[in-house]
Amino acid sequence: MTAERLGKSWRPGCPVGPDALALVTLSVVGFDGRAHRGELVVARAVALEVVTAFGELYRARYPIERMLTVEKYDADDDKSMAANNTSAFNCRPITGGTEWSNHSYGRAIDINPVVNPYISGSGTVYPPNGAPYVDRTRTDPGLIHAGDATVRTFERRGWDWGGYWTTPIDYQHFEKP
Repeated sequence: MTAERLGKSWRPGCPVGPDALALVTLSVVGFDGRAHRGELVVARAVALEVVTAFGELYRARYPIERMLTVEKYDADDDKSMAANNTSAFNCRPITGGTEWSNHSYGRAIDINPVVNPYISGSGTVYPPNGAPYVDRTRTDPGLIHAGDATVRTFERRGWDWGGYWTTPIDYQHFEKP
């Protein structure tokens, strides 16, 4: 990776440099049921795990609405989430905090964030258009539920799912500690 390719998602002072990151191109099943190509920027150390995990999700026909690197949204996490964009690397602090997010290390992925929203400790839903999907009894395409094939795919590789957290609850989020 290069700083130029990363655009606004990286800047000097970020905890990892572009040389520690990899661009992976993946086949995904879209919400339309057809095959599409997507891109994620992840830490080189987890790139093979990510490719393998998304290969399993593709074979299971788990749908992903869109997968563009976050600089396509000017590195604006809110814009990326509102578009239901699956993304990974973005050098930024944790939501509502000052410490680096695991996204800043390329060790976190947010999947279908509208249908798998983040719920803050105060109950605020991000992205706001994800509010109807706080109801986890829904069965819309792309929803992630506790113990489902998506969660198991990442857990087998040692990744944690934010849907198991109590505050905040982050249904879209997987991270490699």
